[in-house]
Amino acid sequence: MGIGEFIRSGAFSVGGHEFAVAFYPDGFNSYTSECISIRLELLSKDDETMARACCDLRLLDHTTGLHCSVGKAELTMLSPADRTRRFTTHSMARNKFEASPYLRDDHLTIECILTVKQFRVSKTEFLNGIEVPPSNIKEQLSELLDAAVQVCEDVTFSVRGETFTASRKVLALRSPVFKAELYGPMSEGRAKHLTIEDMQPAVFRALLHFINTDSLPADVDHQHHGGDSSSTDCEMIWHLLEAADRYAVERLKVLCESILCKNLDAETVSTTLDLALQHNCEKFRDICVEFVSSPHVIDAVVATQGYQDLKTCPSAVIEMFEKTLRFNNT
Repeated sequence: MGIGEFIRSGAFSVGGHEFAVAFYPDGFNSYTSECISIRLELLSKDDETMARACCDLRLLDHTTGLHCSVGKAELTMLSPADRTRRFTTHSMARNKFEASPYLRDDHLTIECILTVKQFRVSKTEFLNGIEVPPSNIKEQLSELLDAAVQVCEDVTFSVRGETFTASRKVLALRSPVFKAELYGPMSEGRAKHLTIEDMQPAVFRALLHFINTDSLPADVDHQHHGGDSSSTDCEMIWHLLEAADRYAVERLKVLCESILCKNLDAETVSTTLDLALQHNCEKFRDICVEFVSSPHVIDAVVATQGYQDLKTCPSAVIEMFEKTLRFNNT
């Protein structure tokens, strides 16, 4: 056929690109004129079209019926704009080829196993590959508040012999009761020191921590995740609920209700119900009553001291037994 002349296969599509295999019986240039050449060609004409491809060129052995690899090309960038990188080539000496089992009755079968690697560069993939650290603004604000109150000593509290310092503005922002005490018409001339009655220091410390960070202290927070809690644990949450109600810190109040709901038991439910009644926790009250009304626990509840104390509130006892009757009749 002559140097540079070829027989081309039909076009085939891989990875969104059009390719063809070309067979050169007399080589594709003067340097390969004593060889046959097989070349993989990217047919796309758009200069901006590029493909990253690798291939395995195989010839059919007509004696065994098997394909034998005669040349593998590593991953290569193919581009119509770069003619020297447009083809993947394999050459074989023509005399060797003519004596091989690959050629029979002027028939030749070429197999090309082609792999195209797609370009998948996107902003989303880059972002997904970088782990974003969790927010630490609460810890930073807490540290800022601690530093600020140490310098300014905005307002101090005395709680059973222990002294606590806090930001007047943060207290007013988070609690309408503190706002009234510190800025209202009944405030004591913006007093620098206040005494808190009827509250344990540990409870007040947890209250201030929540006001500053919107979270419970680490030694209290584990109860938020449920599980078995001791009566001491429950007692701490009871007192913290009372403090939250006293200073109208509503989210803390609901959080305490949630913790206590997860730890209801026959021994403490009567005391917990009494607490819910005193502090107008309606939903929490209903959950306690529903728990007591279960026939599996009511006998154990009645035998507790907490139930005897609760009997001083007849309406609560009546409501429990009414629910029990409705439950047993369904």
